[in-house]
Amino acid sequence: MDAQINRLIDDIRHLENQLEVAVAAKQADLQYRIEGKKVVFENEIAQAHDQLKQKLLPYILEIPLSSWLTAPFVYGLIIPFALLDAMTSLYQAICFPVYGITKVRRGDYLVFDRHNLHYLNAIEKLNCAYCSYANGVAAYVREVAARTEQYWCPIKHARRLSGHHPYYSHFVDYGDATAFQSQLGKLREELKDK
Repeated sequence: MDAQINRLIDDIRHLENQLEVAVAAKQADLQYRIEGKKVVFENEIAQAHDQLKQKLLPYILEIPLSSWLTAPFVYGLIIPFALLDAMTSLYQAICFPVYGITKVRRGDYLVFDRHNLHYLNAIEKLNCAYCSYANGVAAYVREVAARTEQYWCPIKHARRLSGHHPYYSHFVDYGDATAFQSQLGKLREELKDK
């Protein structure tokens, strides 16, 4: 069974590599390149995007009442997200060195590049920045939690888990006490090389 699982994991990695190649091809089709941390569109594409940008006042006037009414609930989450972000950073700064776990690079998860899209107006760019932050924090926290789980409790669940993190497939099987005792040290050691 372990050999079959390892083959499937290798297949997934192969498909992820194919996906990267396809994404790079699409990037070339859309005529942009990444220079350091900046996204640069070809001049004629940037100009065409400017023409597609919706003006601010008509955009605001077209926002449905339901969106205006729910906006405080959406944007009110900025406080818990910022607190979660700060506490996760503090947690890993204190605990990961003690456990010997390589720290998660927060910047790998918080990506803000949609402001480079010329076809978005100021409100759309603000919305995109908020979504980038919220989803980036969620991904960052998940990675910190995943490494913590691998350190303390790398055991699969008895029931199927929806949307598990990438370390989970290497955890020991539920109920396999011998594997847990023999693999725990190895699984913890892997966290030093992330």
